[in-house]
Amino acid sequence: MADTLDDHPARQIALRWQQHLGRDRRRSPHTVRAYGATAHRLIDFLAGHLGETVGNEALAALEASDLRAFLTRRRAQGLGNSSAARELSAVRGFLAFAAAERGGEAHLPRLKGPKRGRSVPRPISPDEVRALAGEVGEDASAEWVAARDNAVLLLLYGSGLRVAEALGVTGGALPLGEALVVTGKRSKTRMVPLLKPVREAIERYLALSPWPVEKELPLFRGARGGPLNGEMIRRVVRGARARLGLSERTTPHALRHSFATHLLGRGADLRSLQELLGHASLSSTQIYTAVDAAHLMDVYRNAHPRA
Repeated sequence: MADTLDDHPARQIALRWQQHLGRDRRRSPHTVRAYGATAHRLIDFLAGHLGETVGNEALAALEASDLRAFLTRRRAQGLGNSSAARELSAVRGFLAFAAAERGGEAHLPRLKGPKRGRSVPRPISPDEVRALAGEVGEDASAEWVAARDNAVLLLLYGSGLRVAEALGVTGGALPLGEALVVTGKRSKTRMVPLLKPVREAIERYLALSPWPVEKELPLFRGARGGPLNGEMIRRVVRGARARLGLSERTTPHALRHSFATHLLGRGADLRSLQELLGHASLSSTQIYTAVDAAHLMDVYRNAHPRA
């Protein structure tokens, strides 16, 4: 960025937006940096695209074709569909903030985000999983609630559980070891790995929780001490992914897909993966061979934009 804040009014808006995200919206430093970078990329593009210094008036006059041109440029630079969707989400947030500073409503250009094929589930990268698990506590009402949500997400990813399976774990699972017996569909039980970071996250939650652990009751409790509802986990993930600018397909169940895909990529065989996931038939597990190939192609295209 050759110009300075004084040279470019829109950069001042972007800086205030970043301060607002961090100070008022309590977004994570990761989110603030990512959103701010997107705003400055948009400003850089518009300076050449419009041929003028970009200020709030220019931002207010943007049309769908302008944003489409910006995304086309970004795609040419190697941006994948999910990243393009996050970029568009951040742009919309920036333009809405600029509109609020003008004292008017945001009339954002209507533009659909990039679509991704629905043939196979898409995994979440390990970095995104860590960011998501750390971000879920941003809006928590108490420290123990933040620790609970973090532990649940790590359990979904680290052990490949369905949401209902994770929330069905009871106090009878204590003390925690290197494996965990869970009850899946049709009341079938299976043994899954319990990695050290996952154990530590669960133990931290239990140390902070105000509710006593009882053998027959779920480990993960709601705010009033009852069983934690799966919809609450889906809600906190929706909030966290929005703050991080992640795709709408970043769901609690997607963490299970990621567990399977990453294991397959590290050499796990399909029969072992079938047992870990609790699939009744191997055909349900075989979809992850396509997932792994699609993931590798995404990595290849992102690393080699001209491929």
